[in-house]
Amino acid sequence: SDLMRQFDTQVNDFMDSLIEESTSLEPAPVPAVFSPPMSDKERSKLSELFEVNHIRTIYHMFIALLILFILSTLVVDFIDEGRLVLEFDLLVYAFGQFPLVVCTWICMFLSVLFIPYTLFYLWAQIHSGSHSHLRLYSLLFGTLFLLYQALGLGFLPTYTVVTNSFPPASCFIIILEQVRLMMKAHSFVRENVPRVLAWCKEKNVVPQVSQYLYFLFAPTLIYRDKYPRNPVIRWGYVVSKLLQVLGCLFYAYYVFVRLCIPQFRSISLQLFDLRAMVLCVFNSILPGVLVLFLGFFAFLHCWLNAFAEMLRFADRMFYKDWWNSTSFANYYRTWNVVVHDWLYYYVYRDFLWVSGSSRCRPAAMLFVFTVSAVVHEYILAICFGFFYPVLFCLFMCFGMMFNFILHDKRKGPIWNIIMWTSLFLGQGVIICLYSQEWYAQRYCPLKEPSFFELLKPRSWSCERPDDRL
Repeated sequence: SDLMRQFDTQVNDFMDSLIEESTSLEPAPVPAVFSPPMSDKERSKLSELFEVNHIRTIYHMFIALLILFILSTLVVDFIDEGRLVLEFDLLVYAFGQFPLVVCTWICMFLSVLFIPYTLFYLWAQIHSGSHSHLRLYSLLFGTLFLLYQALGLGFLPTYTVVTNSFPPASCFIIILEQVRLMMKAHSFVRENVPRVLAWCKEKNVVPQVSQYLYFLFAPTLIYRDKYPRNPVIRWGYVVSKLLQVLGCLFYAYYVFVRLCIPQFRSISLQLFDLRAMVLCVFNSILPGVLVLFLGFFAFLHCWLNAFAEMLRFADRMFYKDWWNSTSFANYYRTWNVVVHDWLYYYVYRDFLWVSGSSRCRPAAMLFVFTVSAVVHEYILAICFGFFYPVLFCLFMCFGMMFNFILHDKRKGPIWNIIMWTSLFLGQGVIICLYSQEWYAQRYCPLKEPSFFELLKPRSWSCERPDDRL
């Protein structure tokens, strides 16, 4: 018992020291200042790197790999069917019910455009006048805004997606847009309410509708009345980025067709087997890494740069050189700067402001991880149609642990190798487990499942009948 108490004391001291080291390395808070036009920060990192011939060769290698995927698909189809078959059944299925998706998005966008702005405008007018019971009015309009966020923007799109059984890609469009618009509406209110409270009857500080409309389309989640703007729009650049997004879409299609679907169709869905799972994880690392790179390049580089160019939005720092990270703490800050800024200013810093103490930094960090993990798992659960908290566990367990252990004091190539190894392994786990559960849900459907059966992963107890093999 004395040995166990001593061991427990040493473990607690070790964890406390890790937390203190990690939080002490946090950079000082800085205001969200957007880079001016024509500055060095205007361009994305990959745009600078692709000007180097050696780096652009890597881009050409990925294009060559796409060509080989296409050729292998055509050759296999010619051998099996006796003719060239160039079909995209998976894409057609994944983006099904697209007219309903467009109608749903239009309703979501119009509601975000008018309802939050109208509520804020009415509240600002009442607050600027000589009305009594200002706190009561603030409570009323704040409650209405929260109800809209929870029901109008939160429940109704999800209900539409679930009741109409949207396929995965169509579902991702609606749910990701739902989350993005909720974050933008929160930023608009959060940035402008303090300005109205500190108004002191000077000039009108209520933003114009055009400013709010521009913010809804701008590739940022932090509201400002004005952003740095470029003088012209390079339409050739916009077309090239949109074509690259389309190319990444077909690239992902061939990755799933050639590397994922054959493996998971041929695998025997049986009772949980550790050996089969380990082999599945390592076989899924390559497609998982390719999907990770394609998602990063298509969205964070091509899609956001295309919209930034069309809006003449000058600051293109959507990501930083996360591939050089020697710590997961730096990776989390540089992988997606757009979302990281929102989490830092409206979750982390507001948590410290509400708590009133800088000693709560570990709790604030834990809260940020929890919010991010819950939102990611919510998106996957709705879009895949089942609850399997693999990503949540990776976030809350390994993500938190690596954030404290692999912090910014870890320098040198070995730590970058460790970061990449962990990232590759995590992608293999995600692709493997979610793909197994996807097929288990279809091979072993439950007619009248109980609530506990809905929460229990189907792949743990599903065994495919022999006649389907």
